[in-house]
Amino acid sequence: MRISTKGRYGLTIMIELAKHYGDGPLPLRKIAEEKNLSEAYLEQLVSPLRIAGLVKSVRGAYGGYLLAIPPSKISAADVIRVLEGPIQPVEGIEDEEPPQQQLWIRIRDAVKQVLDTTTIEDLANYSEDTEYDGYMFYI
Repeated sequence: MRISTKGRYGLTIMIELAKHYGDGPLPLRKIAEEKNLSEAYLEQLVSPLRIAGLVKSVRGAYGGYLLAIPPSKISAADVIRVLEGPIQPVEGIEDEEPPQQQLWIRIRDAVKQVLDTTTIEDLANYSEDTEYDGYMFYI
């Protein structure tokens, strides 16, 4: 499974909104400037996130976007599924031999488990000393 820039930048938007959760709306312009990303592209990505009920927009001079629900209630999988579609490592596994089918299913389930159990809050609070399910992650 390959996550495109849609999924990666979508997670970036959600993480930044989580870091500012409770502080009011955050303009996409600010995220784009801080992360050196295209504001127009972020606008394209935030629309499906809004339609899915993960973010809401606020109009006006002090407008922007904010999370529609607490970051602890939004999983990385929620964002990836909205922007990338179903989580599956390969297509057409039904045509594979049973041992290969099982391998692809195990890989899919492992990826889904990580994405389903990692919240946007986890990602927003990440530090180099963060531990997930007994594994330390270092950058």
